[in-house]
Amino acid sequence: MPHPHFARRQSGFTLIEIAIVLVIIGLLLGGILKGQELITSARVRNIIAQLDGTKAAFFGFQDRYRALPGDFSAATTQISGATQNGNGDGQILGTEAIAVWDHLSHAGFINGTYVYAAAESATTTPNNPYGARLQLIYDNVYADAAPTSRTNLKTGPQIPVNILAEIDRKIDDGNALRGTMRFSAYAAGGVAPTAANCYETAAGATQGEWKAGGGETNCGAAILF
Repeated sequence: MPHPHFARRQSGFTLIEIAIVLVIIGLLLGGILKGQELITSARVRNIIAQLDGTKAAFFGFQDRYRALPGDFSAATTQISGATQNGNGDGQILGTEAIAVWDHLSHAGFINGTYVYAAAESATTTPNNPYGARLQLIYDNVYADAAPTSRTNLKTGPQIPVNILAEIDRKIDDGNALRGTMRFSAYAAGGVAPTAANCYETAAGATQGEWKAGGGETNCGAAILF
C-alpha cells in the first residue's frame, strides 16, 4: 500500500508546474496575437501601396498625355493596344471608369493588362486584396453631409473596417467623414457597404470614427483627388 504522503504528492500539480503551464499559455497567446497584428499590418501596407500606385499612375498619365485616363479621346491612336476612347470632357464618367484601366495598363502605368468592355469584370478592372473591384471615377459616392462630384479612387468593398481604420490613420485623419479618405458605399457589383456598420453615424463627438472593433467585414472607402 502506497505511503499516504506519497499519494497526496501525486494528486495534483505543484505551484511551479502550474506557473510553467501559465507561462507557456501566455507565450502561445502572445505569439498568436503578434501574428494577427503582423497579418493586419501587411494587409494595410498592401492596400496603401495599391492606392498610392494607382494615384501615381493617374497623375503620370495626365502629365504624359494631358488628358485623364478613361476620358482620353485619342487613346486608341496614341496608346498601343488601347481599345476604347473617352469623350475628352475632362471628367471620368459612366463607362469611362472602365476604360481607365485599359488606358493605364496599355500605357504601362499599372501592372497587368486590362481590356475595355461595357461591363466590369476581372479582365477590365483590377481588384483590391479582398477580391472586390477598384473604381476611378468622377462622382459623389462618398460620405459627406452634401457630397459634390469629385474625381476619386474607390478601394472597393469587402474590406474589414479595422483595416480601413488603420489605413485612414496612416494616410489621412482617421475619420470616415472628413479629409481625403472617406467611407464609400460603392458596391462593385456586390453588396454595398452599410454606413452604420462601418463608422459612427450619430451626431456627436465620435461621429465619423471608424468602428474598428465592430468586426464588420464589408466596408469601403474613397480617396478624393
